[in-house]
Amino acid sequence: MNPIPRLLPLFIALLLATSARAAHPFLCCDYGGGKVCVVSAEGKIEWQYDCKNPQDCWRLPNGNILFCFVSGALELTPDKKVVWEYQAPTDVKVEVHACQPLPDGKVMIVECGTSRIIEVGRDGKIAKEVKLVTAPEVKLHNQFRGTRKLANGHYLVCFKGEGKIVELDGEGKVLREIKVPGDPHEVVPLPKGGLLVTCGDGHKVLELDAKEKIVWELNENDLPGNTLRLMAGCQRLPNGNTVFCVYLGHGHIGEQPQVIEVTRDKKVAWSVADHAQFKTINQIMLLDVKGDVTKGEIHR
Repeated sequence: MNPIPRLLPLFIALLLATSARAAHPFLCCDYGGGKVCVVSAEGKIEWQYDCKNPQDCWRLPNGNILFCFVSGALELTPDKKVVWEYQAPTDVKVEVHACQPLPDGKVMIVECGTSRIIEVGRDGKIAKEVKLVTAPEVKLHNQFRGTRKLANGHYLVCFKGEGKIVELDGEGKVLREIKVPGDPHEVVPLPKGGLLVTCGDGHKVLELDAKEKIVWELNENDLPGNTLRLMAGCQRLPNGNTVFCVYLGHGHIGEQPQVIEVTRDKKVAWSVADHAQFKTINQIMLLDVKGDVTKGEIHR
């Protein structure tokens, strides 16, 4: 007797189960679509908030959503009640491009235009300011992108227009500068002092060890069918895989997946290609990864 007909239903069930395990629920920013969304593992938008040019987003341990957009930052409850807000200055042109929840309840924000890192308290007032100095020829929109505060009080800043990552101490003194290809959009601190850097229109991703040696990289054409366009937000997963946002603006909307999960040996483990609901996903946080974002337990 041919066993294939009897085994076929089992094979299909296993395939579907494997596919279900590979999918992730996630929080994301859609820069071009003007919205922040929570998306189920099945791809359904379960929560959405409309805002102009969102850039960074976090789900907090209490279930609230923290995110920044071009003119400020908000923390909302799941039912969209505003529990915290920061409004960028309106007397000068400003763009907000990164935010991060801190252990003491403050929120770190980086601003182009005012050229500064600020830490904003629960009262909405600025508790700390660190000035940033970029080359005078760099236009406002190109000054800074991803910025993260480390456990030791230092800051890592993507100087987008100058093609470098800069580490500052808590008072703003430059400790080191790392030149990278392209225009870096995200820098993620990794355990043991490593860094994960997405290089924007450099069409590349780099992982550096504590001595700034390249220990892993992903290049423009390493993934067949997934050309690296503008590489934006990312997250390193506990299993060693990395999730990247491929920003499809600049003439590439609708052409390929907006999000890819890549293994260490450069295989695609999961992807999102939802061009009906999203235009340009530029930041992501997987919601099935355990950890307290305020303590740096999720690497993004």
